[in-house]
Amino acid sequence: MPDLIYKILRQTEWQVARAGGKLTGAPVDIADGFIHFSTAKQVRETASRHFSGETNLILLAIDPEPLGTALQWEPSRGGYLFPHLYAVLPLDMIAGVYELPLGDDGVHKFAAETGI
Repeated sequence: MPDLIYKILRQTEWQVARAGGKLTGAPVDIADGFIHFSTAKQVRETASRHFSGETNLILLAIDPEPLGTALQWEPSRGGYLFPHLYAVLPLDMIAGVYELPLGDDGVHKFAAETGI
């Protein structure tokens, strides 16, 4: 199991989560019935594919261990296993919160401390 998993949110979605004290997910998560996450190796492509050109993004880092069996590893893009959380995520389980700005080159810039 990877050290951390990651969730990209729009700033407005993050504000809703903070106000409620928990992350129920973005609209796509709610529609699918689980919260989509990515590993460190997957998150750059997730940003490029699903958030291309978007500004005002937040990157959440989460330790998957305490999520227990609510976290399932399921095939997705290209048949690779992606972490999907079948539960609400309490905000106190978030290990890190980072801005995810869009660079002048149109590529999202991950904070150095994420190691991504």
